[in-house]
Amino acid sequence: MRNRNTNTILRGVSILFLTVALVLTILSLISYSRQRNNYPASMTIAGIAVGGLSPAEASQRLLEVYTSPIEATYDSSVIHIEPNTVGFEIDVETMLAAADLNRTGGSFWGGFWDSIWNRTPTETQIPLSSTVSDDRLRAYLQNEIALRYDQPPAPAQPIPGGTSFLPGAPGQTLDLDRAVQLITDALRSPTNRSVALSFTRNTASRPTMENLAILLRQIVTVSDFDGLIGFYMKDLQNGQEIRFLINNKQELLADPDVAFTASSTIKVPVIASYLINRGSNLDAATTDTISRVLAKSDNAATDQILQKIDTTNGPVIVTQDMESLGLNSTFLGGMFYFGAPNLLPGKLTPGNQRTDVFVDPDPYSQTTPSEMGSLLSDIYQCAQNGGGALVAAFPDKLTPQTCQLLIDFMAQDKLGSLIQGGVPDGTLVPHKHGYVLSRDGLMHDTSDVGIVYSPGGNFVLSIYTYHPVQNIWEVTNPLFVNLTQAVYNYFNVTTQ
Repeated sequence: MRNRNTNTILRGVSILFLTVALVLTILSLISYSRQRNNYPASMTIAGIAVGGLSPAEASQRLLEVYTSPIEATYDSSVIHIEPNTVGFEIDVETMLAAADLNRTGGSFWGGFWDSIWNRTPTETQIPLSSTVSDDRLRAYLQNEIALRYDQPPAPAQPIPGGTSFLPGAPGQTLDLDRAVQLITDALRSPTNRSVALSFTRNTASRPTMENLAILLRQIVTVSDFDGLIGFYMKDLQNGQEIRFLINNKQELLADPDVAFTASSTIKVPVIASYLINRGSNLDAATTDTISRVLAKSDNAATDQILQKIDTTNGPVIVTQDMESLGLNSTFLGGMFYFGAPNLLPGKLTPGNQRTDVFVDPDPYSQTTPSEMGSLLSDIYQCAQNGGGALVAAFPDKLTPQTCQLLIDFMAQDKLGSLIQGGVPDGTLVPHKHGYVLSRDGLMHDTSDVGIVYSPGGNFVLSIYTYHPVQNIWEVTNPLFVNLTQAVYNYFNVTTQ
């Protein structure tokens, strides 16, 4: 009787445990089924934890994070960038679809079993799926940031009444390519959404060529010189030019340029023509003769070179060579000795046919500031790289070494005044100056042409002056010096 009651109790207890186990299992299944409707605790989408969230809640969280503004700092300015403004979009549907596939793709019972034993599910990371418009981002950076916050360098400014320049101010420019990368990375990050934009420091720029031209004209108009001046300058780095013609403080049209008496500056074309026609393989006697032509401005030595070019027609050949270069207002009509015949009597050129200004040019020897400046520029280009009009016109007769030889001869002119007087001591200035007494015993013409080599850039200067009464040295020389100094300072603002 006792055994039967014991068995009944045991069966009841077993049934109770089974019933409880069944109920717990059913409850666990219900809980797991509900959990399975949401994302697992170890899942992240685009770097954002979405464990326990429904797809709708996860979508909302993704949008909250990735549509929040980016904070960009540019120098001391803070700019908030809306993602949609720069064409940034996240593909929520694609990311949720990948998350749902991971959530529901595994075995239901396997997952249920793992949950019963509290096994941590494998960490799942759904990568960000997004797009950004590079064009829209660049346009925004250029128009909304660079345009507003960039600081262009301020060029140096001429000091009125002098030959120097006030230093400019440096500027800064947004590093556009780097900014695109930084902001793109921030847009794709759920946490690092602040960036410091980098920029490039720009050194203060040299004065503008227009400001230099204004300063040069002012130097002429405030000087004591009241005659005619023809000025030509060429930047040998970029080919930019300044040319003007001022007569008694009033500017005239400089095209066509006015023909001045070439005086001794014509000796540069003479030596150039000799090298073209007779070559640069010079014996000691010829080397000495050329040195006397350009260093001492020896007229007799110049006639010897002309005779070496051609016994009777040396001046005509020099003129023809210049015409081959397009220098149609530059000519030499005869030898330098007194009473030499004019081989080109009454020669008309674009430069000597102007009727609005009178400079009484020598009928034997004429040129213009721009033509002589162009010749020096061509000599320089030939010496530097074998380019320029000289080589183009005489391709088989000139080499860079030949042109450098001519420059070296010109560098022997050690006047120390005019153009050379306007540069620091030790500056290389191959040049040729010229002045001559007229039949009335007075000096009316003063000129100088040269190549100036400076740390900040090389340039050509060609300056001619004429005064109908008298070209006074104490007035003209300071004018040449000041004009040269202003140009030199333009190229060398930091060391002026």
